[in-house]
Amino acid sequence: MAKKRIVVLTTGGTIAGVGESGKDTGYVSGQVPGRDLVASVPELAEYAEVSVEEVCNINSDDITDRIWIALANRVKELQEDESVDGIVITHGTDTMDETAYFLSLAVKCEKPVIFTGSMKPSTAKNPDGPANLLGAVRVAAGFAVDDDPPANSVWVYFAGSLFDARNVQKCSASALDAMGVDAAGDGSDLNAPREKNFFDVSKLESLPRVNVVYFSVDANPKVLEYAACVSDGLVIAGAGSGEFSKAWAEKLEAIDIPVVIASRTNHGVVTLNETLASGRICAGTLAPQKAAVLLRLCLTVSENPRVIKKFFANA
Repeated sequence: MAKKRIVVLTTGGTIAGVGESGKDTGYVSGQVPGRDLVASVPELAEYAEVSVEEVCNINSDDITDRIWIALANRVKELQEDESVDGIVITHGTDTMDETAYFLSLAVKCEKPVIFTGSMKPSTAKNPDGPANLLGAVRVAAGFAVDDDPPANSVWVYFAGSLFDARNVQKCSASALDAMGVDAAGDGSDLNAPREKNFFDVSKLESLPRVNVVYFSVDANPKVLEYAACVSDGLVIAGAGSGEFSKAWAEKLEAIDIPVVIASRTNHGVVTLNETLASGRICAGTLAPQKAAVLLRLCLTVSENPRVIKKFFANA
C-alpha cells in the first residue's frame, strides 16, 4: 500500500526551541527551522511521505491574527490538493488551543488536521517533541489512537492522547501531558460535538480586536472602560458561573460593544445573570480564550448581539 502524503506546517514553539544542551528550561522558542525539525525524526518515513513548510518560527505567545489567516488559507489550499492526505501543524503549547479552535472554525476539513508540540526544547536531555511529532503524523496517516480514527475536524495530539480542538486546553504549566480538556470536556475527547459554525476568512487581512478581562476580588471596574476603548468586543472571565461585582455591572451598562460572559473556573456551564449583565452574550461552556476566538470571528459577520448569540448557541 502506498504511503499517504502528509504535509507538516511548522510555526515554532518549544518543539523548535533551543537552549543549553541537556536542560529543560532557559531556552528560546522558535529557533529550529521546520525542515530540520522534521529531519530530526527519521522514523516519520516509515509511516508517511512527509514534506514540510515553515509558516513562521516564533513563540506561540507571539502568534497574531494575520498568522492565523495565513495558516487557514494554506490549510484550505492543502485540503483542496488531491495529492495531500493529511496535515500536521507544530505549534507552541501556550496558545495551541486557540489556534486549533480558530482553524476548526475557519476551514472546512475533509482531511485530518493534527496539531502537536512539546513541553521540552529540542536540546533537552529527553525531548518530547520527536515522539509527539511522530504520533501526530501517524494519526494523520491513518494509524489512529485506540483504533478510532479522527473524524473530519481539527485535533491536537499530545503525549499519546488525541483531543478535539473545541475541547482542548493547556492544563499544566510544566507537565509533559500538559494538554487536556477544558470546560466542555468530559473525558470523551473523540466523541466531542463537532462545530456547527463556520467563517470564511480567505479574503480578510485581519480580525476584529477582542480582549479578555479577568475579574477578581475588588478588581477596578475602570479596566472594563479602558478595555472597551481598545476593543471591538470583550470577554469577561468572571468568577463562578460568570459572576462579577455590582461595581463592574454598573460600569458594564455604559459599554456599547458586544460583551461575552465566560467563567475563569475552566469547568461547568455559564448561566448568564441578567441582573449583572442584561442583554450580554453567554459563553456557555467555552473557556474565555476560546470565547474570544469565536467572538472575533462573529464580529466579521455582525456586531448585533442577537446574531452573535446564535453563533455561541451552536458552539
